[in-house]
Amino acid sequence: MKKHNFRLVLYAGGQSVENKRIHSALSKILGRKARSLTYVPSSHENGEYYFRRIRKRYAQFGFKKFRYFAVDSDFLMREMREALKSDVVYLAGGNTFYFLKHLRESGMLERLDRYAKGGGVIAGLSAGAIIMTPTIELAAYPPPDADLNEVKLKNWRGLGLVDFEFLPHFSNSKQATEALVRYSRRRLRMIIAAPDGSGVVINRSEIHIYGPVYIFYRGQKIRLG
Repeated sequence: MKKHNFRLVLYAGGQSVENKRIHSALSKILGRKARSLTYVPSSHENGEYYFRRIRKRYAQFGFKKFRYFAVDSDFLMREMREALKSDVVYLAGGNTFYFLKHLRESGMLERLDRYAKGGGVIAGLSAGAIIMTPTIELAAYPPPDADLNEVKLKNWRGLGLVDFEFLPHFSNSKQATEALVRYSRRRLRMIIAAPDGSGVVINRSEIHIYGPVYIFYRGQKIRLG
């Protein structure tokens, strides 16, 4: 992995207890500053319900101010500007194709790029983590657990804030491993496959793995953590 100048947290998935160490690492990235977080659901459907859970979860890690911003609903531009004033923007899980489509069409994707380059922290869970990478192709792979591209999204480019691809919810089964070995043989980038409860925390030049995670590269598989 090359060194990055961003502050990013990629969650593979799982419940709060499994991710406790990653939550704590996210909090430490911010130091002693007042903590605020904007929750961006992949879909406004049930978004408010999950927002309430997020508020309860991150309040335990020193977050005091929370904003909610759904890119697939009607909003005012000032609401988007306010959303990007938070210390952390949290991109939720869900259908990666649907989420990316609305992030791009709303103008939020472009603004997230500027936000990260300006020092803002982006945290992503599952689909939200995949969107931080150069491409969301792994959202469609491996079958049968892949997201469905029901919105017929043609542009699969992600934010490209990291130089690797990311597969959340990795089961480490024989079938999943063989599928990723095949996939990695035709890719130039490294692939990080992470089971629920695992993830990657990037604090500028520091990269921390909360494992176990598995690296796939040119047909080889390596376990870290």
